[in-house]
Formats: sequence, C-alpha cells, structure tokens
Amino acid sequence: MPIFISRGRFTSDAVKGMLAKPENREEAVAKLFQSVGGRLIAWYLTFGHHDWLVIGEFPDEKAAASAVLAAAGGGSLSDVETTVAMTAKDAFATFESAGKAAKAFRSAGFATFESAGKAAKAFRSAGRS
Repeated sequence: MPIFISRGRFTSDAVKGMLAKPENREEAVAKLFQSVGGRLIAWYLTFGHHDWLVIGEFPDEKAAASAVLAAAGGGSLSDVETTVAMTAKDAFATFESAGKAAKAFRSAGFATFESAGKAAKAFRSAGRS
C-alpha cells in the first residue's frame, strides 16, 4: 500500500486543551486511519514550523485524503500538508522509467536537446546568468 506523510500545526486552542488535559494522539490517529482502511506507521511531535508529523499506509489517495480531511475538519489542526512517499525500490524504478521517457521528451521552446544546451550557453555568455 502507498505510504503518505502528513504534517501540520496544532491551533492555539488545541495546545491549551492538551496542556489542561494531555491526550495520546497516536491512539486517536491510529483509529482514524483504520476507519478508512489505513494503518498508522508512526506519529511524532516535532519542533519548528510543524508541530506534528504522521506516517501512514493507505490503500489509495482517497483513503488518505479522507483521513486527513476528517482530522483537519475537527478544528484543532492547521497548515496540514500531505505527500506520498516512495520506497527506495519504487524510486529506483521511477528514475529508470523517467530516464527512458526523458530521452523522447523535448522541453518547451527547444527543438532538440543540443539546441537547449546552445541556448543556455548563449544566455550565460550574454551575461544573464
């Protein structure tokens, strides 16, 4: 199953509430993920711009989005970001496939790869780097 990583911030009201009555959010998140067919891999409290990070496995993006939307809809989260993650094996296969596709792809505005190189060299020599 695909792995998704989400991170975000707690609202100030959520932090105040958890200071007054601490909660184990890992249990709640695990139950939420299970309710849509997913599995919680890890939950972390983090420092910096984001307050938390979760890693989950879901059957598809609809299930992942359902869990994230349900959590965000509760009003205690903000600035939620979610991305799909690839294993090293999947990334290797992706780069192999992309390498093959790149050989047949022409970038916009360039007739050939050779002319793209020439255009970049001309741009640099004109002092526009």
